[in-house]
Amino acid sequence: MRVLLSTIGTRGEVQPMVALASELRALGQDVRVCVPPDFREWIEELGIPFVPIGPELHQTASATRARPTPEQLRQLADATVTTQFATIPAAAQGCDVIVGGGALQIAARSIAEQLGIRYVYTSYCPMTLPSPYHAPPPLPTWEPSPTADNRTLWAEDARRWNATWSAALNSHRASVGLAPVADVRGHIFTDRPWLAADPALGPWPDPADADVVQTGAWILPDRRPLPPELVDFLEDGEPPVYFGFGSIRAPQGLAQVMIESARALGRRAIVSRGWTDLSLVDDEPDCLSIGEVNQQALFERVAAVVHHGGAGTTTAAGRAGAPQVVIPQHYDQHYWAQRVRLLGIGAAHPPADSLATALSHALQPDVAARAQVVAAEVRTDGRQSRRAAPDRPGLL
Repeated sequence: MRVLLSTIGTRGEVQPMVALASELRALGQDVRVCVPPDFREWIEELGIPFVPIGPELHQTASATRARPTPEQLRQLADATVTTQFATIPAAAQGCDVIVGGGALQIAARSIAEQLGIRYVYTSYCPMTLPSPYHAPPPLPTWEPSPTADNRTLWAEDARRWNATWSAALNSHRASVGLAPVADVRGHIFTDRPWLAADPALGPWPDPADADVVQTGAWILPDRRPLPPELVDFLEDGEPPVYFGFGSIRAPQGLAQVMIESARALGRRAIVSRGWTDLSLVDDEPDCLSIGEVNQQALFERVAAVVHHGGAGTTTAAGRAGAPQVVIPQHYDQHYWAQRVRLLGIGAAHPPADSLATALSHALQPDVAARAQVVAAEVRTDGRQSRRAAPDRPGLL
C-alpha cells in the first residue's frame, strides 16, 4: 500500500505523522510525508521520503510578531488552500490513500476525491472533534455565544469554518471539476475521523460513539542520548524543573517569570529555547539553557514539566510520570490544561495566577504519586482502542 501522510502545522502536528510513517514503513508499506519545510532535515535523516509544503513556520513563533488582521487571515486562508492544491496532488501521485492530520488540512479530501483514492482525517485532541459533551476549541477570532449549549456552539463553529474556507475551497474544487461542498468542516473531518490521542490522557467522551476511531497517541520512539552538559546538570543536584514552549509563540517576559518561580521554591531550572528562543536571565549555575533534546529521556529525570499544553508535550510528560503545569495559549492547549488538572497530575495555570503557586501545587508528593499512576495507564503502541470497529470500511 502507498500512503501519503500530510499535515500543516508545527512539530505537534508533524511528529505524530512521522511516528505513523515509521510504523507503516516497518510493516513494509510505501510511505511519504508532506509537511512544512522546517522539518526536512529531521525527516530525511529518518529515511522517510519528504515533500515540502508552504513556507517555513519557524518565524511565526516570534513573541513580538503582531497577530494578523481579519483581512490578512483571509489572505492566509486563500494562500494555504492554493498551496495545498498545487502541492498535494503531485505528492499523492501513485498513492492509495491520503491521511490528513490537523485542522489546516483543507484540501486533502478534495485531492483524494480528484485522484479517486481513499482519505482519512486525523485529529490529535478530542476537543477538536464535534461532540455534545464538549464545546469547540476557543479561537482568538471567534466570540461564541456565552449562554449557548454545546450543540449550538458546534453549529456556530460550522458556520465559522464555512466563512473562513468555503470560497477558496470551492473555487479550487470547481477548477478540477469537483462539485462544491456546503459543509466544509464535515467534508474535511468525514463521518468517521480518527483520534490519535491517548485514551488515558484524552479519552473520547462518548463511549457509545463508534464513529470516532481512537487509536491512541502516535509516539515516535526517541533513542538519542542526552547531551553531556545536560547530563552533568541533572546529576549535579536535585531534579530540576523543565520549562519549554516548543514551537509556539511565547508571552513576553515568560523566561524570567519561569526562572523566578523555580527559584522561589528553591528549585533549579532547565529552559528549552524552542522556536521563540527563550533565554536565561543571568549566568547563575542553577539554570541551564538547552536546545531540542530527547524529551522522553529528559522528562523521566525532572521534578516537573512546565509547558504550553501541546498534545505531544502533554503526552510525553504524562508517559514519563512527570507532574505538569500547563500555560495554555490557544486552541486545544486549554483542553490539555484542564485534563492535567482533572487527572490530578498537575495544574492548569490561569494568566492571573502566580506561576510559583501553580508549580508549588504540581510539586506536592501526592501529585507526583498520581502522575506515576497515570503514567502506567498511558499506552505507547498507538493501537486501535477496544471501542473501534476494525471491520468498518475505509481504514488503512
